[in-house]
Amino acid sequence: MDTGDTAETAEASTAGATTAAQWWERFFRYGPYGLLGLATTVSVVSAGLIMSRSDVYAVAALVPVVLVLQFWWGRARPKVPPRSKAAQFYFVARTLLAFALTWCNPFFSMFAVLGYFDAGRLLPDRAVRAGLLATAVIMAGSQSGSGLPPADLMNWIAFGILLTLHATLTMVFAQIGDREAEQNRAQVDTIAELESANARLEQALAENAGLHAQLLVQAREAGVADERRRLAAEIHDTLAQGLTGIIAQLQVVTSVADTDPALARQHLDRAAALARHSLGEARRSVHNLVPAALEHDDLPGALKKTVIGWAERHGTRADFTVTGTVEPIHDEIGATLLRIAEEALANVGRHAGASRVGITLSFMGDEITLDVRDDGRGFDPAALPPHSRAGGFGLRGMRARAERIAGTVEVETEPGRGTAVCARVPLVQHSR
Repeated sequence: MDTGDTAETAEASTAGATTAAQWWERFFRYGPYGLLGLATTVSVVSAGLIMSRSDVYAVAALVPVVLVLQFWWGRARPKVPPRSKAAQFYFVARTLLAFALTWCNPFFSMFAVLGYFDAGRLLPDRAVRAGLLATAVIMAGSQSGSGLPPADLMNWIAFGILLTLHATLTMVFAQIGDREAEQNRAQVDTIAELESANARLEQALAENAGLHAQLLVQAREAGVADERRRLAAEIHDTLAQGLTGIIAQLQVVTSVADTDPALARQHLDRAAALARHSLGEARRSVHNLVPAALEHDDLPGALKKTVIGWAERHGTRADFTVTGTVEPIHDEIGATLLRIAEEALANVGRHAGASRVGITLSFMGDEITLDVRDDGRGFDPAALPPHSRAGGFGLRGMRARAERIAGTVEVETEPGRGTAVCARVPLVQHSR
């Protein structure tokens, strides 16, 4: 059964318990009047058969007394606790009046039967069985044939058998009463435990207030440190790479300015374009926006343009491939993969001496992978100095970017066998 089914079952049980409690409340409020009225009506109809004149007078006097008692209890019951002195007085007085009425006419046992239902609610535990037994005597006498007292031996025998039957019922009702009392005690204990738990929780919250404030300060400091790392990585991935490209283009211009002015002009234009692009990226980094390449293209389009631009600047063959079903992804996912691709290509241009590069973007259900492979000279990762450029904002920066969005970056390389960089990140749909 799941959580939803359990909650529905609990709600249904609570609703059922509430309905039953409301029904019993109505019964104890209006039931005595209805049973007394029914018993009085039947007694009046049968008065000429089983009642003497004195019995009629006694009934006429006792019924108003019962009504007054019942009216008083209806007003007092909501204000007094169960098993109080007032509740005990009501039960004893009503039982005595019911006994007297049943002595006059056995049909008043219909009113006396109330004792079976509320003895456990009105009497203390030690007196419940006595109250039930008194009710059993009244019911057995009314059903023995001649009322109370029994008229002859057969009536006494019938009375004894019926009393035994009702005594058995008394035990059943006593067990019901004990069970209700046990449930009430369990509820009281549960409420007490909850109150104690709430008190301990409040104390714990008060004790942890200082720790909470300290954690908030630490969280702010961690956020500042993370933002600094982000800006450092953005500067490295944008301004540093752009400046490196500009320097490379200007070096070409210096070497060919005298011999090939047209080629020099072409490289000057590329240097200017790189400068404008770097300036735009710097502004976007400060404002924490997505890379400029993603403003007008999706990730595959932006990667394709990035690869083409890199190949033109470095004169190296670069092939870009997309596999799987392209889906719109969250801006942060796209920006991270684009930055990793730019850094991986920058590393190839600076260090690999490759003649061919392959970039593959794969949509694989719940994740996206980016593979950048080259046929360059490769390197031995274990031989890199701890703070070398390749191990600084290069590979380390790519890993940090991926880990920020619950992804990973793996590098496979060895001297003379090229390098493969694989980034895996979760596929998070574009928020609309």
